[in-house]
Amino acid sequence: MNNATTIIGSAASAAQKMVRDTTFSPRFYTTDFDAMNKICIEPVRSAWNAMMADYERDHNREFFQRDASFADEVLEHDKKMSPELKQEMLDFLITTLTSELSGCILYNEIKRKVSNPDIKQLMGYMARDEARHASFINASLKDYGLGINIGEIKRKKHYTYFKPKYIFYATYLSEKIGYARYIKIFRQLEAFPERRFHPIFRWFQQWCDDEFRHGESMALILRANPELLRGHNLLWIRFFLIAVYATMYVRDHMRPALKQAMGLHPTEYDFAVFRITNQIIKQCLPILPDLDNPAFKRNLDRLSYCAQRADRGAASGGLLGKFAKCFWSVAGAAVFVRMYCLPMQSNQLPEVTLLQPAW
Repeated sequence: MNNATTIIGSAASAAQKMVRDTTFSPRFYTTDFDAMNKICIEPVRSAWNAMMADYERDHNREFFQRDASFADEVLEHDKKMSPELKQEMLDFLITTLTSELSGCILYNEIKRKVSNPDIKQLMGYMARDEARHASFINASLKDYGLGINIGEIKRKKHYTYFKPKYIFYATYLSEKIGYARYIKIFRQLEAFPERRFHPIFRWFQQWCDDEFRHGESMALILRANPELLRGHNLLWIRFFLIAVYATMYVRDHMRPALKQAMGLHPTEYDFAVFRITNQIIKQCLPILPDLDNPAFKRNLDRLSYCAQRADRGAASGGLLGKFAKCFWSVAGAAVFVRMYCLPMQSNQLPEVTLLQPAW
């Protein structure tokens, strides 16, 4: 294993992984609810109303239901999985569950604490979707005897404060890159079904439609409040772009067996996802990462190396392990700063904000 400091072999170890906060693990958030109340969407009212009507139709209402063959397929593939692949699959499920649960909790909290009717309505729909995703993933963990007590995680996990604009940037990018990840995996396993080692991947096409729609909602908020897309906020957009792309790259290179089992090379897969994401976010963001700059990939590789060495230090324990973790974490932070300073590509925003998933 080269990706986890804790072997996932019990419900307790799975819960421990969810609760632990690391540089590249999903976090739980809270925000400024008074500031959320002041968000205005009037400049995009027509598109907003169309989006809300789409949420109301709820195309995936009956979608997240396991079919009769689901558990049997899990059992069949489990017998064939190498220990490394199984650990990486469990890590993937737990990380994804943490991310979905994080959104569900935050959106529910915003819905309860704001009076802005537009934001309240949106957050209700998004929380609904994320709750379905989280429940579906947790059911898959239960197949391995690793079901998570959601209430316990909500009590034990540390919450990080994020300003509303940080939530908009991070959610927009996370949902769009999530869409690109899921659709790329779905297309690969659609072409090579013999490589599908877990039935959950059969749900990815319609699942990623939820991701896409959530991102579109954030795009409308950002376009309706153009001050969030200029001036000093460009520095924050740059930060979240690098953070989201780098987090994906590091995670995928810390569990390479997962992509290899699908017939994908982690680096090639990641850059394919980056290119899809870059095409999508042209709708909303005035700057984009320059994926063809050799320094971009070079620094991603350095960051991945630092993260893996820090992880090994944490796993080894003791004074030397703590020193190694600290050293390589600082080294990784220095690499991130270099990435942050790389030139970005300028982008002219289109007049039409809403997109349709087409990848």
